[in-house]
Amino acid sequence: MSSQDIPEENLPAEQDANVAVADEKNPFADPGLPPHEHRIQDIDERAARRSERAVALLFTVSMLATVGFIASYVTIPHDKSVFVFPIGHLNALNFALGLTLGAALFCIGAGAVHWARTLMSDEEVADDRHAIAAEPEVKAKVMADFKQGAKESALGRRKLIRNTMFGALALFPLSGVVLLRDLGPLPGTKLRHTLWSKGKLLVNMNTDEPLRPEDVAVGSLTFVKPEGLEEHDHDFQNEIAKAALMIIRLQPDDIKDKQELDWSYQGIVAYSKICTHVGCPISLYEQQTHHALCPCHQSTFDLADGAKVIFGPAGHPLPQLRIGVNDEGYLEALGDFDEPVGPAFWERG
Repeated sequence: MSSQDIPEENLPAEQDANVAVADEKNPFADPGLPPHEHRIQDIDERAARRSERAVALLFTVSMLATVGFIASYVTIPHDKSVFVFPIGHLNALNFALGLTLGAALFCIGAGAVHWARTLMSDEEVADDRHAIAAEPEVKAKVMADFKQGAKESALGRRKLIRNTMFGALALFPLSGVVLLRDLGPLPGTKLRHTLWSKGKLLVNMNTDEPLRPEDVAVGSLTFVKPEGLEEHDHDFQNEIAKAALMIIRLQPDDIKDKQELDWSYQGIVAYSKICTHVGCPISLYEQQTHHALCPCHQSTFDLADGAKVIFGPAGHPLPQLRIGVNDEGYLEALGDFDEPVGPAFWERG
C-alpha cells in the first residue's frame, strides 16, 4: 500500500521548515531538512500491527532462549560433547550456553532496533544551540519533549510490545543469577574426604608396588598413592589431588610432636603432599633439617614437629595420615586424614 491509497486526512501533518536564505551576513544558505517520507507503518495501521507482532516475537524468543540457557546449565553434563558441522566436536554445555545466551541478547537488540525503525517517530527535528546552563523554559521543553517522545514510542498504546519487552528484560538477568549461584558444581563433602581408609595399602607412585617398612630408608622422601587408584581412571586427577601422600622416615628420637610419633610406624611418617596455601604439590625435602618446601611460594613445613608452618604464606600444618603394618608386612592406612587436605576453605568449620 502506498501513500496515494491513504485518505489525505490520515496522513501525518508535515512540519514547517524554516529555511534560511543566503545574504551578506550568512553567505551559506541553510539547505533545510529533506522532505519527510512516511513509512508504511505511519499510514497503515495493519502494517504497524505487523511490526508490533514482529517485535513481540523477537522479545518472546529472547525469553525462551533465557529459559533454555537456565535449562541447559542445570541439565547438560559438563563432560558431554556434541558434533557440530563443520566445527567438529564441542563441549555440549558450552555450546548450549553460548547459543542460548547469544540468541537472548540478539533478540532483545533486534527487537529494539526493529521497534525504533518501524514504529517510533523517525522525523528529524532541527534545534538551535543553547547555553549549557538550562533555563526553566529549557527544562520545561525537555520534559515536554520527553513526554512527546514517550507518546510517539507508543509504549502505552502498543501493550503487546511493552509486555513482551518487560518480560525479556526481566528474565534475561536470571542467566547471570544462575551462573553466580556457585560458579561450578557444589562440592558437598567431597573436599573433606579422600580415598584413604582403614586397610588401604600405601603404593609407591614410581614403581606402582605396595611398600614395606624396609623399603623406606632413613632420610628418604617417597610419594605414594592409595591402593586401587590407577592413572587410567577417569577421576584419577581429582582423586590424587586430595590423596597424594609423601612418606618420610625419621629417627624416632628426632620426632618432637607426640601425635606425630603415635601416628607413625618405626619413624615412618605420612603427610599430605598438597600444600595448605594454594594446593601446590610439595616436592622438596631437606634431610638435615627435616623441612619440606613448597616450590610455588616457599611455604616451609617442619616434618619433625607435626608439619607445622615455619615460613611462608601457608595457613596451617600439613594433615597427617595415621599408618601401620598389616599381617603381610605392608604399610597401610589406619583411616582417612583427620582434617581436609589442601588450602583452607570457608566450609571447614
